[in-house]
Amino acid sequence: MNTQKWRKETLGCEVYTHLNNAGASMPPHIVTDTICRYIQQEAVRGGYEIHEMMQSEIDGFYRSTAQLLNGKARNIAFVNSATDGFGRAINSIPFEKGDVILTSNEDYYSNQMTYLVLKERAGVELVRVSSVKTGEIDLEAMEKAIQLHRPKLVSISHIPTNSGLVQPVEAIGDLCKKHDILYLVDACQSAGQMVLDVQKMKCDFLMSAYRKWMRGPRGAGFLFVSDKILDLKYTPTTLDGSAASWTAPNKYELVDSALRFQFWELNYGVLLGAKAATDYALNIGLDHIENRVQELASYTRKQLSSLPNITVQDNGIKKCGIVTASFQGIPQSNIKSALNQHHINCSFATKGHAVIDMNKKGIDWALRISPHYYNTEGEIDKVVSVLSNLIVSE
Repeated sequence: MNTQKWRKETLGCEVYTHLNNAGASMPPHIVTDTICRYIQQEAVRGGYEIHEMMQSEIDGFYRSTAQLLNGKARNIAFVNSATDGFGRAINSIPFEKGDVILTSNEDYYSNQMTYLVLKERAGVELVRVSSVKTGEIDLEAMEKAIQLHRPKLVSISHIPTNSGLVQPVEAIGDLCKKHDILYLVDACQSAGQMVLDVQKMKCDFLMSAYRKWMRGPRGAGFLFVSDKILDLKYTPTTLDGSAASWTAPNKYELVDSALRFQFWELNYGVLLGAKAATDYALNIGLDHIENRVQELASYTRKQLSSLPNITVQDNGIKKCGIVTASFQGIPQSNIKSALNQHHINCSFATKGHAVIDMNKKGIDWALRISPHYYNTEGEIDKVVSVLSNLIVSE
């Protein structure tokens, strides 16, 4: 791991200790340079003209993202965010009254809100599968729920936004394949920090944003759509069945690929920035990234656990790069102020992000520290020192 090289290629590392990669990572130079260069070329040559000249590079986005997921370029669509991709996937499925969506208690809150809207407007039923003691979804209970309810869709957040928990998405995929159930994986918090393989997951949809662990630009994401969905001719629509605003012109609707799931008009500078971020991660190797992120996260949990009045709140047999901790007797505002004074970027998981999980843990909020491979143990020690001094002063 060439940490110093990656830090040198990350402008923000000169000023900030950035441990909010679960929110938005700091991009390497190659990402911002790629975006700026394309926009400058648009200004000189013209939008349509530079698009035509750069078509091969633009097409490379789909090849690179497919490589990231062990998929094929025809199965990749460019979207604005993970939530955008999630909406396009959900709104392509022809739900009918009485159809069931099977999910977990730990799913991302905006996804949960979508399920509730579908329940209210389309008469779709929502069933949440219980979790085992270690926090992951109960696979035995899930199979029983599949057999009982015959759901139209199983939808799972690979990693909840408020915790270090990692769901067993490959085992869930085996169950969905066995029972021929549509399967959606929200990889918003896993893409870029661990190896993803859509063949092993056996998923029909998988989406993520580039601003988080992928270290790409905001306003960029990807959506994987399986051959099964493409063969079924699923295309995004609104809840009343009319054509959705993102549906591409007819010439793209007829293409036998995931292009039918993306806008016709795109910000190609941002798309190429996303490609640069993907290639950057691929060159390092997602297996190396995953090992380093888990190493730093484990170190963070160990150091935090040594402090009084702090409880690490992460569940799961396998944990990821998100570290959450609650504090006894210390206001959230005091923690935020102390970290800001030392140019440390962290974030907070609130009850609104995960009501069910937070209620189970008996907390209203938690500090969220999310180190990436370009961070160092020294930066973790800096955070722990600031928190330790704050606890003493309180």
